[in-house]
Amino acid sequence: MRRFRISDPGFDPAFAAFLDERREAPQEVDDIVRGVLAAVRNEGLAALLRYAREFDRVELDERSIRIGSDEIAAGAAACEPSVVEAIAFAAQRIRVYHERQRPADASFVDAAGVTMGWRWTPLDAVGIYVPGGRAAYPSTVLMNAIPAVAAGVGRIAMVTPPGKVQPAVLAAAQHAGISEIWRVGGAQAVAALAFGAGPIRPVDKIVGPGNAFVTAAKRQVYGVVGIDALAGPSEIVVVADAANDPRWIAADLLSQAEHDPGAQSILITDSEAFAAAVEAAIDLELSKLATGADAAASWRDHGAVIIAPLDAAPGLVDRIAPEHVEFAMDAPERLADRVRHAGAIFLGRHTPEALGDYVAGSNHVLPTSRAARFSSGLSMYDFLKRTSIVNCGPAAFAELGPHTVALATAEGLPAHALSAALRLGAEARFDGGDQ
Repeated sequence: MRRFRISDPGFDPAFAAFLDERREAPQEVDDIVRGVLAAVRNEGLAALLRYAREFDRVELDERSIRIGSDEIAAGAAACEPSVVEAIAFAAQRIRVYHERQRPADASFVDAAGVTMGWRWTPLDAVGIYVPGGRAAYPSTVLMNAIPAVAAGVGRIAMVTPPGKVQPAVLAAAQHAGISEIWRVGGAQAVAALAFGAGPIRPVDKIVGPGNAFVTAAKRQVYGVVGIDALAGPSEIVVVADAANDPRWIAADLLSQAEHDPGAQSILITDSEAFAAAVEAAIDLELSKLATGADAAASWRDHGAVIIAPLDAAPGLVDRIAPEHVEFAMDAPERLADRVRHAGAIFLGRHTPEALGDYVAGSNHVLPTSRAARFSSGLSMYDFLKRTSIVNCGPAAFAELGPHTVALATAEGLPAHALSAALRLGAEARFDGGDQ
């Protein structure tokens, strides 16, 4: 863990170097993924089944690679009632939040008499990657699927690594309305969604978080399909005054540190004594957490405490451009309203980031690795396309046509110029003069 004081003479270069430290996968991951993508593209289902044996120690065939409706129903029925209740509660809140994002089609007639507008249409098919491994992620299912359903996407294909799929994940899929689920994970799952493989038909866009291999695969298939984002390690910044309970703030910082040894948790406070109390609380909680090993590595290698006047916090947050930022204080808007670069902002002492991960209703798929400077979290907009509409009558064309010819001629594109000039009765003149 690093400690910074904004008043120190060397703060700016030291902090800049800290932000530039690499927390992502090495180059060899890209090389491995490139081979996996090529194999699935060339061999299809055979490659998927081979990787299931090699990587996951699971024997699958064309039939068993899909999780059937009976298995989905049985898994959902086996889920703890309290978890099912929480899934239903979260799903409703996520649905309401995202349905409010629906944009409207529009049409208007401009000053030249041209009818202009746009319309929104949903994607045809989307693939959702749901990580497996040590934990179950029903929240990932809800956060990725519900906005797609709300947008009107026709087909949603979910992939998750082979092995026992946790009942909570299947219950979430059932609540989200997903019936197409495949037992395939890693880069090969991304390849199957992008190129198709046996019974798995290709999709138009792939969303959902994954490990370094999944992220590298999404990067490499972009252009063949769309992707939501390149997810890096989780991040949180907590801006807190000394009136907070140190244990609350420690838990908030660890809520992201426990995700991954590469995650980053940063405390900004104006109190040295409070910072010391939070650090002590972190040490205490780490000794008790089941995820303590990963959280300890994250805090040790990438964590930070910044001692600074709270009025300086918005500027520091913008430099970090974090996935999540909490303002744990009274009247938090006075500082939060000045922040321009953050994936999600949590206001007040009783709004921990964990609410956003599960039940607040906003999406927890957010930009990481300073991408909040130029991108947003997952939303309904990720599952819609905007199409421009133009309707130009003869009178309006008489005004727009000559300028089209002039610009096309200037760019050395005579067929463009001809297309407009023919309609003006001036096909022989593309020299930029009178039309």
